[in-house]
Amino acid sequence: MESVKLMNRIDTKYAVSMAVLPSILMAAQADYMVQEIDGKRIATYDTMYYDTDTLDMYLRHHDRQLVRQKIRVRQYVDSNLTFLEIKRKNNKGRTKKKRITLPSDEIESFVASKSRYVWSELSPRLRTLFHRITLVNKAKTERLTIDMDLVWDNVVSGEKMTFEDLVIIEIKRDGNVPSKMTHIMLDHRIHPLKISKYCIGTALTTPGIKKNRFKCKIRKIEKLCQN
Repeated sequence: MESVKLMNRIDTKYAVSMAVLPSILMAAQADYMVQEIDGKRIATYDTMYYDTDTLDMYLRHHDRQLVRQKIRVRQYVDSNLTFLEIKRKNNKGRTKKKRITLPSDEIESFVASKSRYVWSELSPRLRTLFHRITLVNKAKTERLTIDMDLVWDNVVSGEKMTFEDLVIIEIKRDGNVPSKMTHIMLDHRIHPLKISKYCIGTALTTPGIKKNRFKCKIRKIEKLCQN
């Protein structure tokens, strides 16, 4: 896993139903290895997203700003590790991730040097819980994450949303490296869907929030989970 951290990468995301996942995993079996931690192949993730009082990070994404950031504290429950992570998307479509281990006395300087925000102006907004399977192709040029059992808990509004049948699959690779998974998805007639767990969760759990440009994706997710 050290060789495929891909902290500077291109992401391709898909949304599928839980019913389709076994078929996708069977098709991937010959070309991918699965990450295992202490005998477990399904890991638990607990993430808290931070934003400004005006939800600047959410709104920049909603308004299609190409350059944008997300700041979160993510607990890798099974590894007993916690990181403050800053994800930056540039105008070339590449995602760069920087992180520090928590607890740390360097949070303020880290955020100031790696983002456009000041730590003191940020506060917890949305907690996201899910289970993840991580696959790595045998050439170690690609990492694949499969997120299931998604729960969004808005710590400001108190509203909670769960999509038990939703699975978000994300291909992470350094440039346009050939990916067997893209062919597997095409074979299943599944096409990429640009989706942010933070933005969808915020749109679903924040009354009155601006979300016109996310409505179509939300309807697709709802329809997917009804089939």
